[in-house]
Amino acid sequence: MDNKPRISIDEFGKIEVRVGTVRSAERVPETDKLLRLMVDFGEETGPRQIISGIAAYVSEPESLIGRQLAFVTNLEPRTIRGFESNGMLFAVGTDETFAFLTPDRDIPPGTSAH
Repeated sequence: MDNKPRISIDEFGKIEVRVGTVRSAERVPETDKLLRLMVDFGEETGPRQIISGIAAYVSEPESLIGRQLAFVTNLEPRTIRGFESNGMLFAVGTDETFAFLTPDRDIPPGTSAH
């Protein structure tokens, strides 16, 4: 166990993790780390823009199109390099161990984790 602070189950319950379908993916100009994803969560407002620092792990951003990935969807919007990001990709590991969290079958965009 590491020395990170523990949170209560009530605090954990505030985090909203939903599966979204990536509709477009491209590098953010003049950056080495950032990708701009448009992600469908089945919302009436349409896909959300999410900026993610995963370019080092994705040689071809287009390979993400159509994939269903996990995202934290209830964070305050944040501006990154002039782009508003409305969520955060939920992935694990670094370097050789980096991996996306994905459902084992297709599910409706916006499905929540429990």
